[in-house]
Amino acid sequence: MLVRTALLLHCSRATLAAPRNPFKRLGTLSASIESEENPYSSLRGLPHSLGRDAGAWALSGAVPERSADGQYSVATFAGGCFWGTELRYQRLPGVIATCVGYTEGRTTRPTYEQVCTGRTGHTEACQLLYDPKQVSFTELCEALFRSIDPTKRDQVGNDFGTQYRHGIFCHTEHQLKEAKAFVASQAKGLPPGKSIVTEVKRATVFWPAEAYHQQYLQRGGRFGSAQSAAKGCNDAVRCYG
Repeated sequence: MLVRTALLLHCSRATLAAPRNPFKRLGTLSASIESEENPYSSLRGLPHSLGRDAGAWALSGAVPERSADGQYSVATFAGGCFWGTELRYQRLPGVIATCVGYTEGRTTRPTYEQVCTGRTGHTEACQLLYDPKQVSFTELCEALFRSIDPTKRDQVGNDFGTQYRHGIFCHTEHQLKEAKAFVASQAKGLPPGKSIVTEVKRATVFWPAEAYHQQYLQRGGRFGSAQSAAKGCNDAVRCYG
């Protein structure tokens, strides 16, 4: 059985230097936050990653509905280990950018080590920008359910604990309505005695994870074997690399 806490020491020592962002973007929220005050300034920005914008939103206490330019919608999903969750959404046509991190917890600026104790109340999650003209929110919910057993509480695959609980965290009332309708439709096909335990609620502040977690599987994972993030890729996701 794989136990994520056993990876803690490895991950804490495996921090990778974040590459420089060659792009300058107008209107980004993060531009006004000085790097010494912003623990997320080393994260990559658009178009490579949502990390820098997500960090700016978190530090301002915002739960955004749309991207800074108003072009794309924001969504947050938890599906167990955030490495695999992110790669699956990276591959989905219509998803513009992603960031892994921690949400639905009690503390601010949580670290991976703190969240792994299970005492902060956070769950690992993936926040993303998506184009509603290309992919619907219901389709994003379907993608989550393809990777989890929604009837198992605090468990996805071999990962156990409240930090691995699955959820759909909605940024708008419209998303919340769609999510509830989707879950209700999925519950109809369950056998007697089974119920869906996936959390469906309004999103709270999402705190980006450390730079070495971002796009982790695409960059090679634990074993240095990069996995494709190409749109439409159907390769099996190796959750730990």
